[in-house]
Amino acid sequence: MSLGGGQNTEGSNAGGIFVQFNQDCTSLVAGSSSGYHLFALTPDDGIEEIYASRSGQETCLVDRLFSSSLVAVVTVSAPRKLIVCHYKKGTEICNYSYSNTILAVKLNRSRLIVCLEESLHIHNIRDMKILHTIRDTPPNPRGLCALSPCVDHCYVAYPGSSAVGEVQIFDAVHLNAKCVISAHDSPLAALAWSMCGRRLATASERGTVIRVFAVPERTRLYEFRRGVKRCVSIACLAFSACGAYLAATSNTETVHVFRLAEPAGPAAAAAGGDDAAAGDDDAAGTWMGWLSSAVSPVASYLPAQVADVLAQGRAFAAARLPHTGYRAVAAITNVARAPRLLVATSQGVLYVYGLDAAEGGECPLLRQHQFLEGAGGAAPEPLEAAALSTSNSYAGALRGRDPTRMTACVACGAGSCVADVCVCVTESERASELGAALEAAPARGPFDLRDPKHFPPMRAAPPAADQ
Repeated sequence: MSLGGGQNTEGSNAGGIFVQFNQDCTSLVAGSSSGYHLFALTPDDGIEEIYASRSGQETCLVDRLFSSSLVAVVTVSAPRKLIVCHYKKGTEICNYSYSNTILAVKLNRSRLIVCLEESLHIHNIRDMKILHTIRDTPPNPRGLCALSPCVDHCYVAYPGSSAVGEVQIFDAVHLNAKCVISAHDSPLAALAWSMCGRRLATASERGTVIRVFAVPERTRLYEFRRGVKRCVSIACLAFSACGAYLAATSNTETVHVFRLAEPAGPAAAAAGGDDAAAGDDDAAGTWMGWLSSAVSPVASYLPAQVADVLAQGRAFAAARLPHTGYRAVAAITNVARAPRLLVATSQGVLYVYGLDAAEGGECPLLRQHQFLEGAGGAAPEPLEAAALSTSNSYAGALRGRDPTRMTACVACGAGSCVADVCVCVTESERASELGAALEAAPARGPFDLRDPKHFPPMRAAPPAADQ
């Protein structure tokens, strides 16, 4: 990704824009050369821009807390600084500087996680105080980590090794290590939590097998084979809100959807490597599926490695992207009571596919939206020099606030701080700003995209007629 010069690869792509869905897949966030953008998904399979910062600062990471006004932003000009904003007010709540480049930012209603290459910082979302730092983690240059959306099971998953696919699970509420999962033989490439926070999906750099584990029990519930016609790079794993489906995108044109029906049998639950042989991507649902069912009665007589491969699940449905070469993130949701597979790419395009919940199969492309111009799009309008200054806060300057008062340093480790000067901010000011941003968050529970009250249009009201 050009934004951030090789920062994290989740939801981003070299030569494109940063893009990802929010925690409940009801809106889309994007970072471009002109700032960050927020989009709402409409009941007619459409998309509507609800906010554009247009700060003129190239944005490499952005995340929105569910449907609230709280947004976390990292810019290319200051890759070590996290900026927390109230987007409806257009104000900056606070910013934190770290000792190294920020590779990923994750939020839920209880915690905010900042991932660096060899450490994780855990903040309280209510006052942004740092609660705990996980130091000396295995090298994680891609910033791979995942935070459960559920505050009742507020777990952080991150690589426990740079050589094999080991997952460390940390309880972000009680601030202790929960468990370690040996997920793959190869290093990890993708992680995703279900909405309930009790299931974790994993994929390795080999990209052929996707596994789902129960947490904290560490039980392998499902094992799916994407195919081994070629080893691919898994870009994104995403559970549906109901937890019945799992989507996977990669560097190929195919987006796979797996159905989480009955847990895999004993053969699939047994330990098995990622390098077993299997069939073609396209043939996985045809001759390979037929072969699996044909030999299942005699599976106990087959070598363990072969039996494991035959027991692995295959894709329930698949969608084909019209263009390849762009990193893609996926979401599975319901629009007007119909299941939809949404795929957003770093090209700035959102694809809306239909998903047959009964039969699966090929997902038809229903709509296509160009929500942002990609790397080759029009250049952003230049802003005044004051707005481009990296030493001052643009949002703070707008409301007459001294920007240095909102800076807090969390980079001091062994007495050698390379961050900005640490100046304490008044507790009441920060609490007031954060409270205003968080109060827009809906109550915990299911979200209905059919209800326009969840996402009211952000258009100005028409002028009243003269009486």
